Amino acid sequence: MQVLIVGAGKLGYKVAEAFANGDHSVIVIDTDEQALERISLNLDVLTIRGNAIQTEVLKQSDPKSIDLAIAVTGSDETNMVICMLVKSLGCRATIARVRNPEYGRQQEFLKQELSIDYIVNPEFETAKYISKQLMKGSTVAIEAFAGGKVGMIELPVKNIPQLGGSRLRELRIFNSILVAAVSREGEMFIPHGDTILENSDIIYLFGERASLNQFLTEHVEQSEKRLLKDVMILGGGRAGFYLAQRLKQQGIGVKIIEQDEEQCQYLVENLQNVLVIHGDGTDSDLLREENFAKMDALITLTGNDEENLLLALLGKQQGIPLVIAKISRSNFIPIIEQLGIDRAVNPVLISAGEIIRYVQGDQIASLALLLDGQAEVVEIIVEEGTGVIGRSLAELELPKGVIIGAIVRDDQVLIPNGSSEIAAQDRAVVFCLSSHLPILDKLFYRRKGGLFHGLWRSSKSSGKR
Repeated sequence: MQVLIVGAGKLGYKVAEAFANGDHSVIVIDTDEQALERISLNLDVLTIRGNAIQTEVLKQSDPKSIDLAIAVTGSDETNMVICMLVKSLGCRATIARVRNPEYGRQQEFLKQELSIDYIVNPEFETAKYISKQLMKGSTVAIEAFAGGKVGMIELPVKNIPQLGGSRLRELRIFNSILVAAVSREGEMFIPHGDTILENSDIIYLFGERASLNQFLTEHVEQSEKRLLKDVMILGGGRAGFYLAQRLKQQGIGVKIIEQDEEQCQYLVENLQNVLVIHGDGTDSDLLREENFAKMDALITLTGNDEENLLLALLGKQQGIPLVIAKISRSNFIPIIEQLGIDRAVNPVLISAGEIIRYVQGDQIASLALLLDGQAEVVEIIVEEGTGVIGRSLAELELPKGVIIGAIVRDDQVLIPNGSSEIAAQDRAVVFCLSSHLPILDKLFYRRKGGLFHGLWRSSKSSGKR
């Protein structure tokens, strides 16, 4: 498949990386020579320097050969116009990043009139993700798959003292739970029986949700769950706005502290029953006046990673049960996990995951990117005719970078072993290192249905893949 990405920023880079790892041809256009050089040095992609809003620049990418164009520049308007232009020049499908809430209210109209197939909004998706985490109420990061029947826990080893220094094969506490991966010093790998866990490791556990809940109850010291009544949001930008909207719909009290007076006025005019305070979130006197330490949850959403990190640490020191920090630089995420902050959310990873999920079509029920996209967890609906059907996992000879963590069949959760077989209409929850994505693609995806499969088929027939 031939993919054009306009915009070589954080999201553009991450999406380009995902498609390049998936064995697709990728072209990236940007005006920033340094950004293009960084992409060229690290990814197998073609780069074009220029302003893509100019048709002569777009034509250099040969739009008629482009299956999918993704516009992720810093301007909503530019992204929408680029999608319209490249579609008129023969591109088959387009995706635009559009962040302004005003455009969000007329999204369907914009898609229809400007020939945009899909709109991704990083701040909205981030707010949606945070609100889901808040509703779970757990201080341990849990991702849900297969309608909540299967879970994945992201667990610091230091939370269970007996794990540090132990070999996996010697541990007996992971009954009916699969240790799928280990993150160590920012690098992710698949463990084996002789892997010795270190206190600084993060482990990723798969299992039936009931088994995971029992495991947490028995082995992990969690803060006592409290009814979520009051949440403080530090930073009233787009993500703060969307999050406040969602939390109010859940009947939760929301307090926003925002430094920009004009933005405060916008929040007051567009949010109902939300307390908006004009002030500096780093002002300890202001935080004390606003009962900072008595909040049930703290979300730091300023535009500065260091500020979000420091405020989140302050929140934990003050005893706030659940603290979530927005971090734009992915190299900060492993640091946060070691500092006791409950969650680190990265809008780039969340948005890239949404784009990939959309492109893959209905066969992908859910998708999560882990540790700066080093791995994916994908919930795949296994279609009739897929090559994995009727063969045991041992016969499939899966590479070490691909692990089938769970199979859901007729509402029953199976933690598979070598003799397990996959049937049509099963939901397979698969952990895959990004380097093995082409193998996952060959194993599970039929070239039928969905945007990705339609584009793949058309590009294959024209010999472009």
